[in-house]
Amino acid sequence: METLYSHSWLITLLLVLIATLLLLLALYMIWQSYKGPGARLIEKRLLALSASLDSSGASSLLKERMFSQVPALERIMLQLPRVQRFDQFIVQAGLDWTVGRLFLLCLTLWATALAVLTVVLNQPLLLGAALGLAPAALPWLYVARRRGARLKRFELQLPEALDLMVRALRSGHAFSAALQMVGEEMPEPVAGEFRIVHDEVNFGVSMPQALANLAERVPLTDLRYFVVAVQVQRESGGNLTELLGNLSRLIRERLKLLARVRVLSSEGRLSAWVLGLMPFALAGLMSVVSPKFISLLWTDPIGVSIVKTMLLLMLLGVLLLRKIIRIRI
Repeated sequence: METLYSHSWLITLLLVLIATLLLLLALYMIWQSYKGPGARLIEKRLLALSASLDSSGASSLLKERMFSQVPALERIMLQLPRVQRFDQFIVQAGLDWTVGRLFLLCLTLWATALAVLTVVLNQPLLLGAALGLAPAALPWLYVARRRGARLKRFELQLPEALDLMVRALRSGHAFSAALQMVGEEMPEPVAGEFRIVHDEVNFGVSMPQALANLAERVPLTDLRYFVVAVQVQRESGGNLTELLGNLSRLIRERLKLLARVRVLSSEGRLSAWVLGLMPFALAGLMSVVSPKFISLLWTDPIGVSIVKTMLLLMLLGVLLLRKIIRIRI
């Protein structure tokens, strides 16, 4: 009897374990269907489609993009001016964030920095609010950096995409088929953007409008040249293959010239980094060698005023050096 009881207890425990594993598997499959890699890829493509500023009736069904998952915050976002530009800025960075999430993250960092500066470090409220803007800007800087890196990759991949289209056109394929080949064979991000153009045309958007949406999503001068060239050729005729080939060579020559300019201006950029980091390095060294001497900068009122003036002048100097070494081609 005791053996039967112990066996039934083991069987019950085993059944509970199996039921728990099945429940976890079911939850995992549900999560995969809504939040898995495949679902995220589909959602990302739909969000990228909805971020275009096409106002035509054919693509209006793809523009329903939420600015926040919280309904109250969504209503507030809809009242803000230029919120669509912020949303497009995030999409251009290749992130699946919302504008509300970005704003909440910035607000959280600002409030945390304000609490630390005013409560822990006993700084004035106005100074804490001003200094708290620095950590609050970190999410925006991250998005801007991701956006710049993505646009840079697109710019480097664009000549290869044009060459692929030229080869496709010379082999007898239509222009829409050439767009599809770029979307299937090229790496990201150029493949995803050209896939969106092909999908928009299949959904009923006209080719000029789909190309205009592409130029709106990817604000690059070289891409605008491509869009204008294709639209002019469709209106007035001409050899599109030769036109795209010349444009590809022009973009490559411009990138070569830009790389040469970056090499020639590398000394100026290095000088800017040295001049910008040297005061902080000297302050750190003096805080180790002579802490009593350097502590006057944040304990004495005159020292605090000197530090504030120095930081303001350094900021102006960094902006001036950035303008000098940044050469546009």
